[in-house]
Amino acid sequence: MSKLVLATQNRHKVVELRHILADVCDELGLEIVGASDFPNAPDVVEDGVTFEENARLKAVAVAEATGLPSIADDSGLAVDVLGGAPGIFSARWAGSHGNDRANLELLLDQLSDVKDEHRGAAFVCAAVLALPDGTTRSAEGRMPGSIAREPKGTNGFGYDPILVVEGDGRHCAELSKEEKNAISHRGKAFRAMVPHLRELLGS
Repeated sequence: MSKLVLATQNRHKVVELRHILADVCDELGLEIVGASDFPNAPDVVEDGVTFEENARLKAVAVAEATGLPSIADDSGLAVDVLGGAPGIFSARWAGSHGNDRANLELLLDQLSDVKDEHRGAAFVCAAVLALPDGTTRSAEGRMPGSIAREPKGTNGFGYDPILVVEGDGRHCAELSKEEKNAISHRGKAFRAMVPHLRELLGS
């Protein structure tokens, strides 16, 4: 089997991507492995100003280091009334990286006076496929909804407890893993990558 490197040290993401892309991986004879399998894989500084730029930085760097095709993603929450923020700063909106509770509470405080009809938002994910020769392809997925006034649900992480899923009415953190994968921004972005995988890795 040929290897496709997911440019992350997060093994949970590797498992998730294997599940999302299982059919096309079987079709093309691809095995998805994580960057942690390669000691020379760089820890890439995500200094792009868009989700796609950050994903491209990671995918290109890992493809160059490993000599294998690489796929990466970057994602976050975009709130309409905040002009798309927190966006690429989603994980460190309250200052320190990865403090989910502080990020969530700060965002709710900032939106406390915003009327319900103006609380539209979406989870956004950009995915980029890169080959060692520098060829790249990109895709995007969105999970639209609105920001609730208080968190609900115990599944998921980050801002999942406060995004009410469009057309569903439940908070993202109330969805099962299977329900979320079927409609999530990350699932949509990686499924949109399937034609590019066929184009570039099918031979």
